[in-house]
Amino acid sequence: MIDTLHQSGGRGTLFPGTPPALDLKGIDKAFDGKPALVDASFSLEWGEVHAIVGENGAGKSTLMNVAAGVYAADGGEQTIDGEARSPRSPMEATAAGLGMVHQHFRLVQSFTVSQNMLLSLGRDSRIRTPAQAAAAIAAKAAEVGLPVDPARVVADLSTAERQRVEIVRVLLLGARILILDEPTAVLSEEEAKMLLSFVRRLARQGHAVVLITHKFREVAGFCDRITIMRHGKTVMAGAPVADIDEGEVARLMVGEALAVSERPLSSPGAVNLSVSGLTQKPDRFGQGLNALNFELHAGEVLGIAGVGGNGQEELVACLTGLSRQDQGSIRLGGRDLSRASPYDRRKAGLRIIPSDRFETGLVRELSIEENLALTQVAKGNFGGPFFLDRKSMRHAAIAAIQSFDIRGASPERTVALLSGGNAQKVLLARELDAGMKVLVAHSPSRGLDMKATLFVRNAIKQAVEGGAACLLISEDLNEVLSLSHRVAVMNRGAIAGCRAIGDVTPEWIGALLAGHV
Repeated sequence: MIDTLHQSGGRGTLFPGTPPALDLKGIDKAFDGKPALVDASFSLEWGEVHAIVGENGAGKSTLMNVAAGVYAADGGEQTIDGEARSPRSPMEATAAGLGMVHQHFRLVQSFTVSQNMLLSLGRDSRIRTPAQAAAAIAAKAAEVGLPVDPARVVADLSTAERQRVEIVRVLLLGARILILDEPTAVLSEEEAKMLLSFVRRLARQGHAVVLITHKFREVAGFCDRITIMRHGKTVMAGAPVADIDEGEVARLMVGEALAVSERPLSSPGAVNLSVSGLTQKPDRFGQGLNALNFELHAGEVLGIAGVGGNGQEELVACLTGLSRQDQGSIRLGGRDLSRASPYDRRKAGLRIIPSDRFETGLVRELSIEENLALTQVAKGNFGGPFFLDRKSMRHAAIAAIQSFDIRGASPERTVALLSGGNAQKVLLARELDAGMKVLVAHSPSRGLDMKATLFVRNAIKQAVEGGAACLLISEDLNEVLSLSHRVAVMNRGAIAGCRAIGDVTPEWIGALLAGHV
């Protein structure tokens, strides 16, 4: 059985006689005629942390988006604190005391953290000035234990730092019912522990928390009950965590056995990517880079571990040409690309899976076939600059959908309507092409369920076995250890150490992350 650290003892133990904080019954929802939710149900009690799990596309986030007023249900009933309420917008949900921290951030990039807060609070708030907002943010951030700088521009924040801002913002808006969609996906283990410990304290003080997660350790250590969804349906509703083991959760989530690839990775070959003395001066918003040196061989995965905000975003930006280093060189296949454009780097064989698939990888408003064709149009593969060969685009999209098992997809469907796992498959289908020599994969399985994670990791393995090289940058240590031939640790913009996977120990990694070595 799962070792439950903090059981509440079941329904209503902490707050007997109170109606459910949130109750959803018989919820139906379809997109483009395709069902996303079918008679789904969920009930949340005051004083509890309730996990909702399921593979990507199971309907978890969709159901919670209905609760939070992002989507309108096609059928069913919803109550908040015993009162029949179906919010028609996130603002109505906020007024009812329900707030949701989404997996994909909803911040204005060009605004500071304080300005984003003022935008969220609206005109009726007592907080009217940036200084007042900054003070409120600082106080809440200190309470939660997640460092947030109110003066920083969101565009200059790392993925992990943006997640912290989102969490602090929702709490400041006064949410008593808190829905967290994969909140620890971009946090270090220590940051995640601090956040979830705070969440438990918050629940015990009378709040109610929904935790959408794929991490069994989080369910076991911090949740009271668990609801499992599959194919838009609730297959287990509100079971005490102590009464169900990890194997049963996996079986109910997936409904089939997961096949683990036993295919060995190929031996490293020639140097595909060489980075020498890569330096970028830090500004008041970013970490910068400090004389990075590493080589990446064909047929190998070099994993870079580290806590978010230690230069990972800057490294990816320099490698892809989105920003320029102050010193140092980048060579791909012997060719100097230090000052090359992103287009020329791609032409040379560089591919990218960014940390946020919707922020810098895909265009939400475009269809699947258009997103797949984005990198090919400039080559003339789908017509010239004034005419697109839509027929060819559609045929290519159909082949990609089949090859990458993109569920519930059609070429014309808007990519924003896909689950996180299926959207990531669209990105993989586009990037893992025949011309790839080096893949920069930044947190490629972030926020994905077990099945989607396995698919992504197997796709990377196959690409590497085919002779490509992969630079894997991830704050998920398990992801780094499961794929890498060598592991490097980034700390404060520098490579703190690098070892072959056989020589990596938890103590070594921990010391480098803490800056003790």
